[in-house]
Amino acid sequence: MSDRPVFVVGCPRSGTTLLQLMLHSHSRIAVPPETRFVGAVYNKRRSFGDMRQAGKRLALAEWITGDRTKFREMGVDKDEFIRQAVEGPGSLGSVLGTAFKLYAERFDKPRWGDKRPSYVKQVDMLVRLFPDAQFVHLIRDGRDCVSSLKEMPWFTQDSFHAISIWAEAIDAGRRLRKIMPEDSYYELRYEDLTDDPTTELKKLCYFLEEDFEPAMCSPREAASVAVPVHKVWHNNTHGEVLTSRVGSWSTRLDSWELSLCEQALGERLEANGYELSGVPKAARDHAAHLQRVMQRRRAARLRKTMRDRFTRLREPGPVAALLTSGQRAIAGVPPQRVEADFPQRVM
Repeated sequence: MSDRPVFVVGCPRSGTTLLQLMLHSHSRIAVPPETRFVGAVYNKRRSFGDMRQAGKRLALAEWITGDRTKFREMGVDKDEFIRQAVEGPGSLGSVLGTAFKLYAERFDKPRWGDKRPSYVKQVDMLVRLFPDAQFVHLIRDGRDCVSSLKEMPWFTQDSFHAISIWAEAIDAGRRLRKIMPEDSYYELRYEDLTDDPTTELKKLCYFLEEDFEPAMCSPREAASVAVPVHKVWHNNTHGEVLTSRVGSWSTRLDSWELSLCEQALGERLEANGYELSGVPKAARDHAAHLQRVMQRRRAARLRKTMRDRFTRLREPGPVAALLTSGQRAIAGVPPQRVEADFPQRVM
């Protein structure tokens, strides 16, 4: 059976939390609330030093469990994580992966996942950390994503940025389809998932090399564990799987926003099976402003990419995790000897 990590990616407000809960409802897979420390640790890897040194692993584990991350929401014992991180393999990905492995062990599950929409633009980073990882890209109608994003209390940008974010996620997916192995990257649509969960989840489970389990279609029980109470914008995940929000952009977008969405995103929407409404073209000043926003965002991504390439030349130690059978095989390391399949842990 597979022990490969699973990452759920996509545009924010595309239904990734629903998919997280569906996966968490599987008897072999555990997917925690968004942790948000993986990218932060990777970007600061030079300051954390060489993970082949136990003292460096200790310092990193203590940072992960500190107040600057969301480690506490995983419900993992802090001292046990630090102990296993220090005693485990000497690589950055191994320390990070240990936190998720312990989360999975909370539920006596052999496999873990992670969900964060922005990961769709960070797959290269995640593959470096977890070279055997599988990625599931959930795609939703861009007009619905934009209309939902602009209503979120945590989204402080405007509709121009919301449109850009969806376009970036779709473009990232196109690139991934070209370069990723078929057994590592999978796409599905939110609309199909909510319309026929059983069929879509059966196909997804085939990709993940897992047996389909009917409990995945009713993930509301998992929401009480895997969705923090303070995230009120995820309240819908505590109920049944519904299609009522599909196409709600027709009443939630202003006319100028809809025109701009269809003009800027039209080709991408149609390529993913979404019909255009045929509204008039966007105003010239709106279209020009969107182009400037997209260009600035593109330039910022390029600068970040160049910084990462420079950092790779001066990395202090190994990056790739050595925890799963696939990770160790890729690195040419013998499999770990396991005394017990899944240690019993107190919830």
